[in-house]
This record gives sequence, C-alpha cells and structure tokens, in this order.
Amino acid sequence: MSQYDVLTIGNAIVDVISRVEDEALLRLAVEKSAMTLIDAERAVSLYEAMGPAVEMSGGSAGNTVAGLVSLGGTGAYIGKVSSDSLGEIFAHDIRSLGVRYETAPLSGEPPTARCMILVTPDGERSMSTYLGACVELGPEDIDETLVAAAKVTYFEGYLWDPPRAKDAIVKAATIAHDAGNEVAMTLSDSFCVDRYRGEFLELMRSGTVDIVFANEAEALALYETDDLDDALVRIGQDTKRLAVVTRSEKGCVVVRGAERQTFEATRVETVVDTTGAGDLFAAGFLRGYTMGLDDARSAALGAVAAGHIIAQIGPRPMQPLAKIPQAARLLNGG
Repeated sequence: MSQYDVLTIGNAIVDVISRVEDEALLRLAVEKSAMTLIDAERAVSLYEAMGPAVEMSGGSAGNTVAGLVSLGGTGAYIGKVSSDSLGEIFAHDIRSLGVRYETAPLSGEPPTARCMILVTPDGERSMSTYLGACVELGPEDIDETLVAAAKVTYFEGYLWDPPRAKDAIVKAATIAHDAGNEVAMTLSDSFCVDRYRGEFLELMRSGTVDIVFANEAEALALYETDDLDDALVRIGQDTKRLAVVTRSEKGCVVVRGAERQTFEATRVETVVDTTGAGDLFAAGFLRGYTMGLDDARSAALGAVAAGHIIAQIGPRPMQPLAKIPQAARLLNGG
C-alpha cells in the first residue's frame, strides 16, 4: 500500500508578499497578474524598493502539499534550497506541517529562491521570481523509494524553466508508473504555457502525465484559442485520466475524455489575496481523489480550500483546513 497520498515536486521558494496600489506596478516595472523570472540583481533592487512585506515559505507545489496535509492527507515534497537562512526557513516550515522533506540542500551559491509578490487591491498577485537554488534540482534529487510510495506524484509546470528539472520529472514519472501510481501536473501560468506549449502537450499525449490542472487562461493558451469549449474538447482528448480546469468564481470543469462536469466555486465575501488559489484547489481535489471520492466531492474540497486561501494573505493555510465545517463534512462523507 502507498505510504503517501501525494508527493509534490516543485521550486522551493520563499515568498515576500507586499500589498500595493496599481501605480506601484508601473513604477516598479512589474507585469500585472503574471509570473516573471528575474536575475539576482533585479531581485535585490526590487526587494529594496518594496514596502513592508511578509516573508513565508511558498512555491506552487509546496503550497499544494501544505494544503493537502492540512486536509488530513499524507504528503512528501522534493525541491531544492541552499544551506542559507531562507533555506532553513523553508525546510523548517514544510517539515513542521508534517510533510516529509529530505532533499539535500546546496552548499554555497546560488542562494535559496525567493518570489516578490505584489498584491493589488483587487486581490491579483504579480510575481517576480528569482529561482536561485531551484535551478540545481536534478535527477539525483529524485528519491525512487519516495516516488514509488506515493499514490500521485504531482509537479508544477514552472519546473520547465530550470533545465535539469525536466530530466528529474521524466525520471519520477517513470518510477511512478512502474509502481502502478499516477502522475499529475499543473500548467502553472499562461506565460509558462506559451514558453513550453509543445513540451506540455507531449507530456500529456505520451501518457507521461495522467492528470492535468489548469485555469481557464492556461487551457486557452495551451490550444491557442479563445473558445473554451474547443479547449475543453481538446484537453479531454489529450489527457490520459482527467483534466480539471478552474474558472475562478465560475467554479471548475472536470473533463474525462468526452465527458465533462461543471461544479460551483465557494462563495467568498472579500477576496484579499489570490496567491495560491490554484495550488490549494489542487490540494483539495487531490485529497478527495486519493481518498476515492467522486469528482463532485473532490471538486467541492478544492473549492473550499481555494476559497479559504483567497480570504487571507499568503498561500499557506493559517488554520487546519480539515476543521472548516464544509471541508469536514466532505471528508466525513457528507
């Protein structure tokens, strides 16, 4: 039997989150609602120019496994940090949640990755990411025993930016499938899709990936269309097991081949920060999926987790998600 529900693989990043007005994005030359890769010099200058900020461990796949264990699941994580103060913060934070994390840190340069996140009054986040130690993640960091012990191995599309990480993911997918387990990915960002469209489609069509998570913009970008129905038909044809396309307040669509079901979002009175919404939706859905729940309850768990996270600052739950009444009912068969 599998020891873990989900193993996630991603860029191990410490988030630096600051609330700003829209004019600050223009002043700082930051593209709104996008994730932009930056170099070390830009990272230093942007950090110095930001106002008061909150620092916390983040990274897309890290947020997902944090949400999964907060919902009572078992999880593990693979991601590269450096042996510096931010690396120690990241390792402590994720282990304190009950996530297994044993990736060996780098000694020396480059330093641990950090993402400067500017959150505007509409709750949108604009991210500038310095990958730092993340670029050193490689096949040697893939623990074969760990991958074989997870029902689902999930990775973020952002990993296609660090070159050696691609080989690491292919290795992990082979191990997972050989053990009779499944592989999932998130497309991460429409700009990421634009960079690696052909490679992402090949991962799906070849069966390297069984499950795909995307938001509406990413699904449209993947097929270079402005017709969502067209994108849903094609993503159903290209995925081996299923695809889940989120649509913010419009809920989500679960696609299994030619079949599709639409599920509602959780109503949120005030959107504070959309950072991590997709990550936490994936956490909730995968928690339900690995429990054997049907798509409706898995999607509902995803919606509850995403709705909770956008009502707070930061992408990691500040209270156990399993104790939220809506989540507790779903987890207990309601």
